[in-house]
Amino acid sequence: MASSHEDLEVWQLGIDLVDAVYDVCLSMPAAERFGLISQMQRASVSVPANIAEGCGRGSTKDLLRHLAISQGSLAELRTLLLIVQRRNFVAAEELEPVDALASRVGRLLVGLQRSLRKKLE
Repeated sequence: MASSHEDLEVWQLGIDLVDAVYDVCLSMPAAERFGLISQMQRASVSVPANIAEGCGRGSTKDLLRHLAISQGSLAELRTLLLIVQRRNFVAAEELEPVDALASRVGRLLVGLQRSLRKKLE
């Protein structure tokens, strides 16, 4: 296990995802400031924040629970990105790299969860 959550690639990419989401939100209509923008920002921040919190708890079981929460927030974010695309608030070309990064974070979360579950067995 990494000595700190900051050493985890999934956490580092989660922080990159937050930056990417905030950048996308700058292109969105101001009318969505308290709607989709706020929800997207909160969901994106929740991903690395829950990874960090789980690591800080000191138990594998707690970490797994927080990784599952991160995964849920990631699914929420990807759904919101789809809504933004369908509503034509942001060009698909601008959203594609963000969704690709979200997908990569998701794969890393699944891999880390799988590894930790084996550790518990």
